[in-house]
Amino acid sequence: MKEARQIVQLALITEKGTVQKEKYNQYLFQVHPKANKIEIKKAVESMFAVKVEDVRTQNYDGKKKRVGAFQGRRSRWKKAIVTLKEGQSIDLIESL
Repeated sequence: MKEARQIVQLALITEKGTVQKEKYNQYLFQVHPKANKIEIKKAVESMFAVKVEDVRTQNYDGKKKRVGAFQGRRSRWKKAIVTLKEGQSIDLIESL
């Protein structure tokens, strides 16, 4: 995983994420499941030209889904909560 675009897949814009952005200067991203915190930090810093203070990650298993007789699973994914340094911000709508 070398490309920043492969590591940071999309920005998550939710109600909880909006509150975290306003209160704690934290942003939520869906990232590649095998990416580690150091790779995520470097990718966010290069994509958005900001300084990252902290990265926390959460792994999510895919949910079981069933349609009639067919059953399957959704994909696993990883969420990264990125805390920026004081005075830094990301305009997610224009950046992605």
